[in-house]
Amino acid sequence: METFDLIVIGGGPAGYAAAMRGIDFGKRVCLIERDRVGGAGVYNGALSSKTLWELSNRVSDINEMIVSKGRSKFELTWEDVKQNLAEAIFERKFQYSAHIKLLQTETMHKLLSYERGHGKLLDNHRVEITYEGEKKEIWGDNIVLATGSRPRKLPNIEVDEEIILTSDGIDNISDFPKSLVIVGAGVIGCEYATIFSNFGKTKVYIIDRQERILPFEDEDISRLVAKNLTNHGVVIHSNASLERLEKVDGEVEYELSYPDGSREIIRAEKALLSIGRQPNIEELGMENAGVEMSKRGVHIGDDDTRTSIPNIYAVGDASGRIALVNMGELEARHAVEKAFGNKPELLNYDNICTIMFLNPEVASVGLNEQQCIEKNIPVKVVKVDYSLISRAIAMRKTQGFFKIMVTNDKEMRILGMRVVGAHASTAIQAVGLLIKLQMPIEVLSELIHPHPSIVEGIQECVRMLLNRSIFKSSVFKDKLACYSLVDGVKTPLERL
Repeated sequence: METFDLIVIGGGPAGYAAAMRGIDFGKRVCLIERDRVGGAGVYNGALSSKTLWELSNRVSDINEMIVSKGRSKFELTWEDVKQNLAEAIFERKFQYSAHIKLLQTETMHKLLSYERGHGKLLDNHRVEITYEGEKKEIWGDNIVLATGSRPRKLPNIEVDEEIILTSDGIDNISDFPKSLVIVGAGVIGCEYATIFSNFGKTKVYIIDRQERILPFEDEDISRLVAKNLTNHGVVIHSNASLERLEKVDGEVEYELSYPDGSREIIRAEKALLSIGRQPNIEELGMENAGVEMSKRGVHIGDDDTRTSIPNIYAVGDASGRIALVNMGELEARHAVEKAFGNKPELLNYDNICTIMFLNPEVASVGLNEQQCIEKNIPVKVVKVDYSLISRAIAMRKTQGFFKIMVTNDKEMRILGMRVVGAHASTAIQAVGLLIKLQMPIEVLSELIHPHPSIVEGIQECVRMLLNRSIFKSSVFKDKLACYSLVDGVKTPLERL
């Protein structure tokens, strides 16, 4: 029986990161993957959906420019889209493949052992690998469970990945659907609504149980995203309960009910279920090793990535914390550092930088205004409109805003930031670092930002808080705002 210092079950973003961190420590590592290395980080997930989003944005931008000049719309065929998508996936797939092969060579001291197959715990050290009917056992000093997740389904809806789809099947359609209903108005649902409405060939419907889409974000963000979706022809069914969704005559028929007692029945060519994901842990053999489930009984239970069995760790979607590629990778690296580096610091899940690929792009770090109110944290809030940022003007993309929340005291420590608009994701990392280091806002006000750039909006926000802004809120009242929030009451702050 082969023995390893580290066995990693699952070759998605988290599992791969764990294996590579083990190699950093000079450990003998075995990586087990039953399907494709990269997981949802490459296939039917992060890379594929963002490739579609980038492409659809270009199409939308071109059409906004040329249609206003009376010219015909620019169109891509679905074959063009699929080719672009296949090229992006192949590029990342090739990188993984070449990397793994090189790490297994004598030149690289055979740092990695890669096994195709299904990994199952036999006890807290032994793992059984099954591939094409053949079984083998290996032994590991430490084990990382990084088995990822799959799209969640509804018990009363038959998913065939042809007419009724999940994110696993949406990339494999043969053409743009004439109409598409999306069940779920969270981040992923709204991203796919943005993608297909941007291409301009699909009538999109979103079923939302809440009063507004993206209910976890501030209303000004939700309202702007919803407005743009509507302007692109998307129908948002707000406050709607899905009574049924089924295949009828080769299409999808769905029935909705509303709080006022009314109902409506609508037909669409295809449906996309976007109601979250569930971890792949059913056939992992956790009971053989004594690994316990979380209190909710849905995910693997863990304490700072360590499960109830000290030498077994759970990371990424399997641990059920924050289902993001960057967080899965961070958890995985942290778990390996705990195993081999005796790392005492706990993982910090606060102030995580995230992106929502919508129209416009939304980036966030730390608390939003809504959360500050819910937690009853007295804050000062400052907003700067994109229309006052030189780079946004140059790009002809002036829709959006910066919003920063700081403590309502002399220190004015940054608690969070939201950026809505072009290049939003490039603007949040510096603030994330500032929050982590608990540094004063003067650092940002005195930093020389590149010009012209979107990040200059951060500096103007900070200058407004310090009453040193270039544009004065008393003049541009519709573009600039600075106010305090105490006990949920908004009070404008006097600024020049």
